[in-house]
Amino acid sequence: MPAKERNIAMMGYRSVGKSSLCIQFVQGQFVDYYDPTIENAFSKVTRINSTDYEVKLVDTAGQDEYSIFPAQYSMDFHGYVLVYSINSRKSFEVIQIIYEKLSDVMGSAHLPVVLVGNKTDLHQERAVTPEEGQKLADTWRANFLETSAKQNESVADIFHSLLQQIERDNGNSQEKSSCLIS
Repeated sequence: MPAKERNIAMMGYRSVGKSSLCIQFVQGQFVDYYDPTIENAFSKVTRINSTDYEVKLVDTAGQDEYSIFPAQYSMDFHGYVLVYSINSRKSFEVIQIIYEKLSDVMGSAHLPVVLVGNKTDLHQERAVTPEEGQKLADTWRANFLETSAKQNESVADIFHSLLQQIERDNGNSQEKSSCLIS
């Protein structure tokens, strides 16, 4: 059976680690230099509950609260990873604006989203608490994770969590059914 294709957009303020999370997930390495992303695409096949998924990640250019929301990010995507940096209050505020714009464009009260607080390796510079992240995710009915692309902490969990949420939203529950047809 061919892998299910799932398109995922990585969104967030500039320098929050969107590209680092993509590269860590797809290639298993941390890139130390920062080269601002225009837009990049990555692809990886991953398996969850005996189903193969071809995950196509679109690593978007960093958004800010003033940028016009590109309509292409509302089309042909199955889910969204919204990333802020735990050491940047500004990135946390901007991610809320990005979510509002995304929600408006999609015209949907519920979107398949994982909210990610990245850069936990910079915990001594923390500006946003885990509780604030969780509270925001709860208001969106989204999953929440804190990660470190640098230390590869919880990186794969972002995408596995989102894929499971997408499948649930599509009515394809991954739980084993006890229903038998005879």
